[in-house]
Amino acid sequence: MTTTEWLIDLALILIVFRQLREGPLGPKSYLIPLGIVSFVGYEYLDTVPTGGNDLVLIATLMAVGAVLGVAGGVFTRIRVAGGQVLIKAGLVSAALWVVGMGARLGFQQWVQHGGADDVARFSLDHRITGAQAWVAALLLMALTEVVTRLATIFVRSRTLPSPDFSGVAVLAKAADRAR
Repeated sequence: MTTTEWLIDLALILIVFRQLREGPLGPKSYLIPLGIVSFVGYEYLDTVPTGGNDLVLIATLMAVGAVLGVAGGVFTRIRVAGGQVLIKAGLVSAALWVVGMGARLGFQQWVQHGGADDVARFSLDHRITGAQAWVAALLLMALTEVVTRLATIFVRSRTLPSPDFSGVAVLAKAADRAR
């Protein structure tokens, strides 16, 4: 792995650790992770192989990414306070994120340091056409994890009382009770 690949993987892991402290949910909350995975996809995803069982591998790892992403979004605390939406990644959310990102990082290290023959045998046994299928599957897993986590957080944030009108709603309910 190159220094750039290490930095990208570590940046994706650090994103959630940054969210262990509660902070406002805003454009940066979405744009930074989407920017990182967009850059990675552009740099490393040359093609999506469709031969043999490549699409099965890709779909399977994307499904794993979706499960990790949705679960991570569900275990992220979202609340309205002081007129803004705040988010805080819980320990479960952070652990799921690290499991997903760490698994990919571990797989890359394993392949580069002795596991390539095992992956080649597995690929032959399961009709996976080559290294590009693994690259596409792992990259699309990461992209899916990021997008589904952000989408889950977005949807959940939209179910909260509006930060601009939450005080008005409380006052209206109090006025109704007084009548």
